[in-house]
Amino acid sequence: MRRAIIHVDRLVLKGFRYEDSQAIADGLRQELGRVFAGRDAVSHLSVMGHVSRMQVGGVHIEHGSEPVRIGEKVAHGIGKELSR
Repeated sequence: MRRAIIHVDRLVLKGFRYEDSQAIADGLRQELGRVFAGRDAVSHLSVMGHVSRMQVGGVHIEHGSEPVRIGEKVAHGIGKELSR
């Protein structure tokens, strides 16, 4: 069994309320756990090796989304980026 350790040093949230930052981070953390639990994600990570920065594009966030849902959407964007 392989194990992946993901360390997010800094999460930059531009255009969001400061009060929502913790909920966004919580949604991101929870959903990343689900995204990386898949067998494919770990194999993609092992091929990539150390990644100091990942730019995720194409994440559509509906106006008025709950902060936790925003974090979840970003996690899915990261998952899509890994599968490329």
